[in-house]
Amino acid sequence: MPLSFFSRPAEIVAPDLIGCLLIKKQPEGRLLWGVIVETEAYSQSEPACHGYRKRSPKNETLFGAPGKFYVYLTYGVYYCVNVVTHRAEWANGVLLRSVAMPSEFERIASGPGLLANRFQINYCHDSLPITRENGFWI
Repeated sequence: MPLSFFSRPAEIVAPDLIGCLLIKKQPEGRLLWGVIVETEAYSQSEPACHGYRKRSPKNETLFGAPGKFYVYLTYGVYYCVNVVTHRAEWANGVLLRSVAMPSEFERIASGPGLLANRFQINYCHDSLPITRENGFWI
């Protein structure tokens, strides 16, 4: 995806991500992939957004340039992955809620925590640009 795709408000990017492929290159070179089937948009002006109250070291990525992954831990157990959208200095992003993975158990990535678990997403992916060169892209 070109950077211009992510340089739009989350509420516009979120539905456009439906049907796109989430792809991660595995260490042995095999591609792990699935079809994005559910997303959720967040903006700094909404109480549910991590950037609503204030900017902090934990949510810094969400205030950064669009086209990066924003990864956080929820309930101290589950990682969630978001796509940073719109513009820098404004917390705006799309939570990847569910991915359908052909030829795998139907619900293996059907929820933010399950998705992150299946794709082995953790803090090391936070602020990673969404590019093929980084081995993790849309």
